[in-house]
Formats: sequence, structure tokens, C-alpha cells
Amino acid sequence: MLRITDTITLEDWELTEQFVRASGPGGQNVNKVASAVELRFEAERSPNVPGPVKARLKRLAGRRWTKDGAVVIQVDETRHQARNREIARDRLAELVRKATETPKKRIKTRVSLNQKRKRVEAKKRRGDIKALRGKVEE
Repeated sequence: MLRITDTITLEDWELTEQFVRASGPGGQNVNKVASAVELRFEAERSPNVPGPVKARLKRLAGRRWTKDGAVVIQVDETRHQARNREIARDRLAELVRKATETPKKRIKTRVSLNQKRKRVEAKKRRGDIKALRGKVEE
């Protein structure tokens, strides 16, 4: 069981871990030991994650979201399987935590008439300065 917030906890059946061989450093040992972890969270089928959170999670996950509605996180940072597993679970928890935050509604604002007038005047002044740069007539 993975606790995300006070209301959201991910059950063990929702998470599947698969250990694969990692690329990178490790010498000849890298060809023998499956230290990289692939953590799969069945987000679409999860009863603990509310709908709006799922929608935000899908957007945040990006390429990590599969066609069948799962989030796949791959970690092969360290040479230790247990540490990679820990990192993957932390990343998943952080991703779901970010998805729980509701974005702030944008409040439309208007440019005041005074500001518009000032902008036009500044453009006019600049135009007048540039107009004086022409050739001097004798």
C-alpha cells in the first residue's frame, strides 16, 4: 500500500513492478542482474483516485501514460534494485500528489484606457524621433 495524501492511498493490486536489466555502468555484472525497475500503476481502474485527479494525472504523465490507462515509471539510476524501486515509488507518489493540486482559475483583467493612451503616446514620440533621422535637405 502506498499512501499519497490523507484521502488517496494506492492498493498493492494497482501497482505492478517488473525488474529488467539496466543500461549504463556496472561492468560485466550489468548483463546478469535485473536492477532497473518498471513500476506500473493502473490509474484508469483505480477506485481511490477521483476523476478530476485522473484527468490531471493523465496530462502530467504525458508519454508515461499508456493506451490502457496506466502510468509506467522506469528507473535505472542506481545499481541497487531496492533503491531503484524506492525511487520509482517516490516519483509515482509525487506525480499523483501534483495531480491532486487544483490549478488556480485565471481572472481576466482589462488594460485601462489610460495605459492604452500612454502606450500610443510613447509610440508616437518614438516615431517622431525616428522621423528626424532622415536625410538633411539643404
